[in-house]
Amino acid sequence: MTAKRSGARSKRPRRTEFQPAPEPRGEPHLLLERPLSLERIVATAVELLDARGIDGLTMRRLADRLGSGVMSLYWHVDDKDGVFDLALDSVLEYRGSPQMNGAEDWRVEIVHMLEDWRAGMLRHPWSVPLLSSRALGPNILSRLELLGRTLSRAGVADKDLNVAIWSLWNYVMGATITRTSFDLADSDKAATQQHHAHPGERYPTIQRSRLLFDDDWVGTFRKGLDLLLAGLAPGR
Repeated sequence: MTAKRSGARSKRPRRTEFQPAPEPRGEPHLLLERPLSLERIVATAVELLDARGIDGLTMRRLADRLGSGVMSLYWHVDDKDGVFDLALDSVLEYRGSPQMNGAEDWRVEIVHMLEDWRAGMLRHPWSVPLLSSRALGPNILSRLELLGRTLSRAGVADKDLNVAIWSLWNYVMGATITRTSFDLADSDKAATQQHHAHPGERYPTIQRSRLLFDDDWVGTFRKGLDLLLAGLAPGR
C-alpha cells in the first residue's frame, strides 16, 4: 500500500511525527514574533493544499506563507515528501466521539469511524490521491488498528480480518472518489440530467431507479455500508 520513492535521501533520520527539532540558525529576524515549528509547518501546508491542491504546494510557497526562509524549513522536515506525509496524516486523525465509548453495537463504532474518515477526505479532497500513494502515517494506522479490533470483537475471524479491513477501505475510498468526481456545478448537473432525461429502452433499469438523478450521497454511503457490514458479520 505504499509507494516507492526515488532519489537520494537525507542522511538525517526522517521525522514522521510531531517531534521537537533543533533551533534553526540564522534569519533571527524572521523568528521573533512566531517561531517556526513543525506544527506550524504542517498546519500551513494543509491550508495551502486546501487552497491550491497538490501541485500548488511548493517549499518556496510554503515558506512565504510562514514568513520564513526556505532553508529554515529543512530544520524541521527533510523534503516536500515529508510535508505531504505529515499534512496527510494530520487531516486523517480520528478523535472518536464520547458517545462511542463503550458502545454495545460494534456497527455504531465502525459507521462513525468510517463516516468521519469520508467526511475528512471530502473536506480535504487532495488527501484522496495522496492516501493511495503515500506511506501510511500513525493516525491512519491507529484508525485501521481500531477498525480491526472492532471487527474482531464483532466475530470476524482472524483469517478473514484483512479481507474485511481492505473491503471497508476500498468502500470508503471508492465512495469518496465518486463523490468528488461527480461534484458538478448546478448548471453542469442540470445539463447532464437533461441529456439523460430519457435513456430510452436501452437502459430501463437506470431509468426506473433514476440512478443519474440520485444525489443523496450521505444516505447512499450509509446504506451501502450497512449492507457491507451485514455481510462481514452476518447474524451479529
